[in-house]
Amino acid sequence: MAKNTGEGHRNGAVTARTQFERPDGHWQKRDERTGQLMEVKQSEGPFKGVAKEPDGRDTSKSPEE
Repeated sequence: MAKNTGEGHRNGAVTARTQFERPDGHWQKRDERTGQLMEVKQSEGPFKGVAKEPDGRDTSKSPEE
């Protein structure tokens, strides 16, 4: 499980989530299990601790923990 450190980074990866950069430059998360699109990040840069697509860290619909 990912945990915030309060120091500008996260320890561990967020499981069952991936992110991709949209054509408008914002990053959006996707639930790996359902394929459902989730929130869009309005500030600059990607989400912390979320695998980028394609990445290979979370595969086969990422089993629940």
